[in-house]
Amino acid sequence: MDVAVRTVDLRKTYLGRGGRRAAVEGLSLTVPHGGVHGFLGPNGSGKTTTIRMLLGLARPDSGTIEVFGRAVPRELPAVIDRVGAIVEAPKFFPTFSAGQNLRLLAAAIGVPAGRVDEVLEATRLSDRAGDRYAGFSLGMKQRLAIAATLLKDPDLLVFDEPTNGLDPAGIREVRDTMRSLGAEGKTVIVSSHILAEVEQVADTVSIIGHGRLLAEGTVADILGGSGTPRVRVGVRDHDRARQLLEADGLAVQTEGDELVVAVDDPSRVTRVLAGGGLYVSSLVPVRADLESAFLALTAGEGLGGEADRAAGGRMPGGRVEGAA
Repeated sequence: MDVAVRTVDLRKTYLGRGGRRAAVEGLSLTVPHGGVHGFLGPNGSGKTTTIRMLLGLARPDSGTIEVFGRAVPRELPAVIDRVGAIVEAPKFFPTFSAGQNLRLLAAAIGVPAGRVDEVLEATRLSDRAGDRYAGFSLGMKQRLAIAATLLKDPDLLVFDEPTNGLDPAGIREVRDTMRSLGAEGKTVIVSSHILAEVEQVADTVSIIGHGRLLAEGTVADILGGSGTPRVRVGVRDHDRARQLLEADGLAVQTEGDELVVAVDDPSRVTRVLAGGGLYVSSLVPVRADLESAFLALTAGEGLGGEADRAAGGRMPGGRVEGAA
């Protein structure tokens, strides 16, 4: 497997009131070359710290980082032109058009002016090239930031919370842009707390908690290891049904008007309930997704409320920083 990014036993600590605290603890990641790689974890899990070390903006206490086979930060100058990232607030002139802003940036970094039209096309902004930046929606501003990162035609793009704060239309625009970039053969790392969004664009994922790797692989691999299958059960007497199922050793949760039961063989549910004089009105498998996989992986990690809030598809603490 060709590897774009690899970290081995990465560690980074910060000095706080109670002494030194590990933001990243023995983190080993492998990001394959090409496609979209989701980098997932709740607030405080070490995602942003890891990205800053990857880009040479922070130095690890120990461990190694390689980008396209070059050690970072020591050999970062050899690969920096192959890397684009959105990590800081965009520096665009509000009264200038999208095209003017990009042409100024292209001249500053020594990129031919003709590249501007190409990146506007790639981010579907060609028809808005003459519009002022101040009038752009948040989604368009984020796509312009992506266009800026594409001026150097990088092989690796790193986006930290690229859809945070966007409306559904803006999220779809940015999502489509990331998917198309991955399809072109570029490696796109997207750090996010919005699990459902990442699931729609990612080919591979890494899930971290407390600065440590919890799982890594293709989305299909992660979903396949997300724990015992679950079924939604419709039954008239919830309390009685729950007593019967739990007495048989099954884990049961109440969600709305249904019970959710973790069970390998759904027929076991009907047998147990029928034995107690209850009959199901519906029995539907719960589709595995990254949310359930994340909850299964973090159940023993002490993430508490952060993991619980992830069940809604959104973990706290995300932010979008601008173009660099």
